[in-house]
Amino acid sequence: MSRPTTAKTKKKTSGPGPKRLRALDAARQRKKGDLRSARAAEPKSDAAQTAAEEARALSGKATRYLRGLGHHLEPIVQIGKDGITEGVVTATRAALLAHELVKVRILTEAPVDRKEAGAELARRAGAALAQTLGRTLLLYKRHPHKPKIVLPR
Repeated sequence: MSRPTTAKTKKKTSGPGPKRLRALDAARQRKKGDLRSARAAEPKSDAAQTAAEEARALSGKATRYLRGLGHHLEPIVQIGKDGITEGVVTATRAALLAHELVKVRILTEAPVDRKEAGAELARRAGAALAQTLGRTLLLYKRHPHKPKIVLPR
């Protein structure tokens, strides 16, 4: 005797999982008056910029620690013949958000001086310059929510 076939429900195998669905629902329910993203995009005053730069300054111990961690890294961002453009700054910010510690390579045809480029890129990306070694820069920016690197005191 054959067994009667029943319609089985097929399990969904693609798409976002339950955690991602909850996060998407929470994002949809967020109030329209939420100004956090707007405040983050506002330009800062001169006093606020200098205070932020002082807060990003690294101690000697932290700089040595970061240089040790960055020794084995490969450059992720390159500064080319156009110099430091908005695209380079955006790519650097994205890399810093993903990795916290990023090596940047300055190519030989770049029109900017390597030491000036390091300071300017760090300022525009909101990061701290940990090292300038030849045409390679090492930038650090702590992740705002889940930091991976714990700096020594």
